[in-house]
Amino acid sequence: MEMKTKVHVEEGKQELLISREFDLPIHLLFKAYEEPEIVEQWMGTKVIKLENKKHGSWQFITTDPMGNKHGFHGTIHAFIPDEKITRTFEMENADFGPQLEFLEFEEIDDKTSKLTMHVIFRSVEIRDEILKLPFRQGINMAHNRLQEIVKKLT
Repeated sequence: MEMKTKVHVEEGKQELLISREFDLPIHLLFKAYEEPEIVEQWMGTKVIKLENKKHGSWQFITTDPMGNKHGFHGTIHAFIPDEKITRTFEMENADFGPQLEFLEFEEIDDKTSKLTMHVIFRSVEIRDEILKLPFRQGINMAHNRLQEIVKKLT
């Protein structure tokens, strides 16, 4: 199966560039990141907090198949509807530390939009450790669910 979400990695850099075109108008793509009920569906997580504003914070909890709970949290630094979200992302109980994420939403036409995520890690080594996990497959599966779930809202 083709991976529609592209992950661009440059050797020796502590960042990733992730991009995906969606068959969704930009306002619905953005809504998938803004509305807690929709986030829970496509990410398969429980939204504890999602303050969509500058200096807001967010917190999610995911339960794995063995019943273990994994927490994620961060701070929102910029929130401009249908345009961009800048936030930190940190996995609780992980040695990775926080990462900085720049999400940019772009309208291609009335029915198509693009998400570009620029993710910066503390070091090249941390980025490379993340890439050893099933990161590419996971983000593709999540974006596929996003497309499927949000498409039903049209």
